[in-house]
Amino acid sequence: MSVPTRRTAVALAVTALAGPLAGCGEARQVAARAHRRPARGDALRIGLLLPENQTARYERFDRPLIERRVADLTGGRARVVYANAKQDAALQNQQIETMLTHRVHVLVLDAVDARAVAGAVRRAKDAGVPVLAYDRLAEGPVAAYTSFDNEEVGRVQGEALLRALGDRARTGRIVMLNGSVTDPNAAVYKRGAHRALDGRVSIGREFDVQEWKPEHAHSHMRSALTALGQDRVIGVYCANDGMAGGVVQALKGAGVSPLPPVTGQDAELAAIQRIVAGEQYMSVYKPYARAARAAADLAVALARGEPVTAPAAVDSATARGVPAVLVPVVALTRDRVADTVLRDGLHSRDEVCTARYAAACDRLDLPG
Repeated sequence: MSVPTRRTAVALAVTALAGPLAGCGEARQVAARAHRRPARGDALRIGLLLPENQTARYERFDRPLIERRVADLTGGRARVVYANAKQDAALQNQQIETMLTHRVHVLVLDAVDARAVAGAVRRAKDAGVPVLAYDRLAEGPVAAYTSFDNEEVGRVQGEALLRALGDRARTGRIVMLNGSVTDPNAAVYKRGAHRALDGRVSIGREFDVQEWKPEHAHSHMRSALTALGQDRVIGVYCANDGMAGGVVQALKGAGVSPLPPVTGQDAELAAIQRIVAGEQYMSVYKPYARAARAAADLAVALARGEPVTAPAAVDSATARGVPAVLVPVVALTRDRVADTVLRDGLHSRDEVCTARYAAACDRLDLPG
């Protein structure tokens, strides 16, 4: 499923969003489809639904950052009602129904399955509860969408892999391991990656990895090595860091040396350590604080019944012109560890540079 983006910039009615969205240009207005309910005060109930707890970012960054920003915006009076679906779409639908029963004022939804949740999104709208799609664009009548520029994520990954390959790009084949077909972002990452890679490198095998699971990526990588011959695999496009860990294990298990460049996404701690050690070529650093801040700002405005606008618009399979805030990303290679994840406090030097990685950190002269 694609998520077309119209990069139309507009004046913002939610002034707190001005910082992350500066420099977007001028175009026609795109108004959020919020229910125009009477404005409320700060005693709000904001439902936050995250999709899984295997990826470190959701519990470590997204949840606390959103909760902190909501507290700041409401003087601590708003309550964030939290649920994690643990990669279970049916459970997430039940969690939405429970939150509607408890009369939340807005839902911030990171969908497990964008299509399966559409009915629940419709029921929320019918109940007068706007839904802010977060990170993944859920189907149904969502009021607004906050995420990263996901096609750009795939393009950044693809371009980084080509830089790593250099003149070797035409000498062998790469393997592509995309995300789960139930995640609409996965299709957009894939589209961006193909935009960078097609015609510039030969793709030997390509897989959509069920539920983004590292063990499935490991199995697919082993299959690709058997089919192509390990000496012919010159690089691996891998859509996220968890799967990249499975890929690196498969390569090592097959005795591949030196390891070909492997991409990733999310700047997970284990991936940063692999990057420092030269086992993974790159990840994609997403400024979670900016995305979480934008989500909290929009959620509070929607919960209060205030009109909101956004600088872009995206289309889902069921809705056109969904107002969107899209945050840019950074290609994270060894030379960018210090000025991204360490500088911004995503990870500390002590966390990255454990005994196993201390020498590699010293060679990079990572700051303490």
